[in-house]
Amino acid sequence: MFAFVSRRTATSAARMGVRAKHTLPDLPYSYGALEPAIAGEIMEVHHSKHHQTYVNNLNHAEQHMADATAKGDVKTAIATQRALNFNGGGHINHTLFWQNLAPTSQGGGQLDSGILRSAIERDFGSLEELKTQFNAALAGIQGSGWGWLGYDAAADRLAIVTTANQDPLISHIPLIGIDAWEHAYYLQYKNDKATYFKKIWEVINFEKAEERMKASRK
Repeated sequence: MFAFVSRRTATSAARMGVRAKHTLPDLPYSYGALEPAIAGEIMEVHHSKHHQTYVNNLNHAEQHMADATAKGDVKTAIATQRALNFNGGGHINHTLFWQNLAPTSQGGGQLDSGILRSAIERDFGSLEELKTQFNAALAGIQGSGWGWLGYDAAADRLAIVTTANQDPLISHIPLIGIDAWEHAYYLQYKNDKATYFKKIWEVINFEKAEERMKASRK
């Protein structure tokens, strides 16, 4: 589950009886490329430390689950599920989060005309109103979690959804996800998370979000 390895790698591993391991994805930009919205120090710690820990723990949990299953140890397998959910969700969410962002020099923060802009204006009235409602939802998260712009392909509607801890978005197709955990902003913004929520929109990769929306319609 939660595989982020290539099909060829997974197939080769299966033939050899070896479980393919998850790996930390490379960022499509440098750690400092999102400044001043997100400091390079935050990006480096967030990516190389926090995300790497989710990857390590997910690999460990999957191996633990495989060993327990092979032994018929149902109790241990059930107990391991929580670690799989948490670390697998952390890996999924952060992998999407890095793709969600782009330097301003590469179009970050810019929403061009297209199906995403049209849907935002239809469902929220304007991009600014989407930001206002989205940031209010982020501020309402108790503890740690994520805010999402999700797309319901069947209803052809956008929605703002929050999830707790590292739970991935299941009810909708995730177009944009914003990390509301303290590790995403505290080194730079301290307890002023409202400013982080405001500034991150300057580096949101709307082009990638539109690609996801188009792909969901096929």
